[in-house]
Amino acid sequence: MGAYDTEIDGLAATARAALVREIDADGAWAGDPVWREAFAAVPRHLFVPYYYVAGQRGQERRWGQSIDPEARRRWVRGAYADAPLATRLRDGELLSSSSQPSLMAQMLAALEVEEGHRVLEVGAGTGYNAALLAHRLGDDLVTTIDLEPEITESARQHLSAAGYHPVVVTGDGARGVPERAPFDRIIATCALPTVPRAWIGQCRPGARILTPLATGLLALTVRDAAHAEGRFLDTPAYFVPLRGEARAEPEGVSLAGLPDRAREQDLFRFLAALVRGTLDPREAYALWEREGEPGRGRYGVTVAGERAWAWLDDPEGPYLWPLR
Repeated sequence: MGAYDTEIDGLAATARAALVREIDADGAWAGDPVWREAFAAVPRHLFVPYYYVAGQRGQERRWGQSIDPEARRRWVRGAYADAPLATRLRDGELLSSSSQPSLMAQMLAALEVEEGHRVLEVGAGTGYNAALLAHRLGDDLVTTIDLEPEITESARQHLSAAGYHPVVVTGDGARGVPERAPFDRIIATCALPTVPRAWIGQCRPGARILTPLATGLLALTVRDAAHAEGRFLDTPAYFVPLRGEARAEPEGVSLAGLPDRAREQDLFRFLAALVRGTLDPREAYALWEREGEPGRGRYGVTVAGERAWAWLDDPEGPYLWPLR
């Protein structure tokens, strides 16, 4: 196994350096280059000992312990591709994945962490994102949570193998982790239908919450234990839905009867998902055209006590839509 380990380590180091150069060229962490060091140091292949890719006969598993040397090489090269990797399937349904590294880099830079910040990650997945956070901040300041014991146990093992030991919690991420609060930053790597009030209550004033919502990334600033507000980033984002009490519904919205252009426009589909249940797709499309086809960055969300609403341009209106 010694020669095998040496070859895999060499391939991994080369592939990891290439991935860092690729993300660097895209400018994902231009605002915070310290993340470059984290991506260069944390070995992603240790967090994906196997993963699934689409093949001619359905989902093909790539495995780091395959008896075929070329299969092992494909596995390690794929582990450093700038692509999401499906890591857990159940009856054909995707339960967990390792997100696209360049998107992870954008999200971590947008989180705007500083030394000494306490961070909660909702959606432990493979543990890779928690390792990047722990590399930057230290183990004691990072908490990650997932609902499935299998996921948290494997994440804990992956983290340990890579030399990181943040706190890994099994539980409903929508409820946060009150025993580890207060947090300065919360980052979610799973899609939700709204912003859980528990998160806001577990944050310090001035904290930042970054969460996927309606195929976008929402960045909220917390004012106090009951109030938060912020806008979406311009970046599109598609994540596995949260499982638990506040689980997200499928993001698909029927656009039957609308012009072909509506079905092809990612920015319109974002709006249709955001206002689903409040505006029908025809009303949403008319608004989108009338307002000059706004991008994600013109939308925002306000949470005030038990109320939460999405808005276009101004949290006071005229375009307001309650979040479920």
